[in-house]
Amino acid sequence: MQPLGPTMSATSRFPFPAYLFACLLGLFALGGFWYGLGKPVILPDAATPTHKLQCASYTPFDKDQSPFDVPFKLRPERMDADLALLATRFECIRTYSMTGLEALPDLARKHGLKLMIGAWVNSNPVDTEKEVDLLIASANANPDVVSAVIVGNEALLRKEVTGTQLVRLINKVKSQIKQPVTYADVWEFWLKHPEVAPAVDFLTIHLLPYWEDDPSNIDAALQHVAQVRQVFGNKFAPKDVMIGETGWPSEGRQRETALPSRVNEAKFIRGFVAMAEQEGWHYNLIEAFDQPWKRGSEGAVGGYWGLFDADRQDKGVLAGPVTNVPFWKEWLAVGGLIFLGTLILGGRVRTTRSALVLPLLGALGACSIGAWGDLARVTTRFTGEWLWVGLLTALNLLVLAHAALALSARTGWRQRAFNLLERRAGWLVAAAGFAAAVMMLEMVFDPRYRSFASMAFVLPALVYLCRPVSVPRREIALLTFIVGAGIAPQLYQEGLQNQQAWGWALVSVLMVAALWRCLRVHKI
Repeated sequence: MQPLGPTMSATSRFPFPAYLFACLLGLFALGGFWYGLGKPVILPDAATPTHKLQCASYTPFDKDQSPFDVPFKLRPERMDADLALLATRFECIRTYSMTGLEALPDLARKHGLKLMIGAWVNSNPVDTEKEVDLLIASANANPDVVSAVIVGNEALLRKEVTGTQLVRLINKVKSQIKQPVTYADVWEFWLKHPEVAPAVDFLTIHLLPYWEDDPSNIDAALQHVAQVRQVFGNKFAPKDVMIGETGWPSEGRQRETALPSRVNEAKFIRGFVAMAEQEGWHYNLIEAFDQPWKRGSEGAVGGYWGLFDADRQDKGVLAGPVTNVPFWKEWLAVGGLIFLGTLILGGRVRTTRSALVLPLLGALGACSIGAWGDLARVTTRFTGEWLWVGLLTALNLLVLAHAALALSARTGWRQRAFNLLERRAGWLVAAAGFAAAVMMLEMVFDPRYRSFASMAFVLPALVYLCRPVSVPRREIALLTFIVGAGIAPQLYQEGLQNQQAWGWALVSVLMVAALWRCLRVHKI
């Protein structure tokens, strides 16, 4: 095999002008890439020091907690700090269960917040009755704080109770408390179960355009919310209709045209608040804080609906400038180290082509590895996934080193390192092909909660497309078929307007081409 930068004679001069130009171009591309992703966007504020919003959903879990923890223990000091923070932006908070929240009414009273408390209704009648009894007791004990109660959340959606059972529970609560009583569910399920509406004092509907069967893009989402709210207002008048959950995710995979991002979350929330207050709607935003535990059941997107992150830091959703990549400066610094490391590893080159390619290779590696790292930061949930991230990162670094050494005027240790990687290059290709095939199978057969890991494969695809190496033929042929065969089905499932799906398709095409070229290399 011929390296990308053919070795020249020892008397060849170092092509400094071309090298300097490529370095400057690579640095410009690296800085532009991360600044373009992370630049702040200015939008009209939704909340100000003199204007509080109505209500936000609150679950008091720290980022290391979940409702499935055994033993289940909430931290009163966490709830106290949370309510102190939320009281600066909201008039009330909504809860979903009574378990572990005995201290919440006193804390709400301390911080001047109202509560919409909820009982968790499920298929276990004993647990449900316990929740409902606690709901009744708390409402009666705290009439100055509890403004309304919610008997069940999306229990009809989960098919854990019937409409008749739900009505019985609602009537039981209404007969024993003075506050208004409601039930909360996705808006379609109020239409599917009309028997529930007469039992409640007001309807609480969930409107989440990202999760709709036909997802709305950010520009159409608010119009969709307004249309559904108008339909419900007309159909169920004179009863009030509260939008009990609405929001937009700040991280996660795109669904058709619905793209999660911090900027899009801020656009949706700020636009919705302006519209709701102009129309006089009652509303509750989902949710106060990011909940990383939800990634286990909903994929990465489930953990990032918060107005604040899991560390209780402001995400810029409600006011001020907002950025899609808050850590872009840190990733730029990491990218700078990868870029510099590539130049050091490549060392002296002797051809103009190598002088031009080496810095651009370093910039490509820095951008792709950094983007993959930022994706992994928000998507990775447990040890097995962190191991997968680590292996793919190591693969990218080895591929980058292999390509840099191929461009180098190799002597001494660089020659020995290149020889080692060259002998193992077939296995690097096989590892990249295997990982791409696994990801493609997931995107075809189980895509709903999977993120597009395109940036993890850009570097190996381009390097071995430009410089194919000898590979295990049968195994690579199978991997080539799997990746190639999945391109059209995954695009069909995602919709042709899904940019993330097109990005994955493009990277997959490059990977197929690289694998195919490697298959045509014959061992010497």
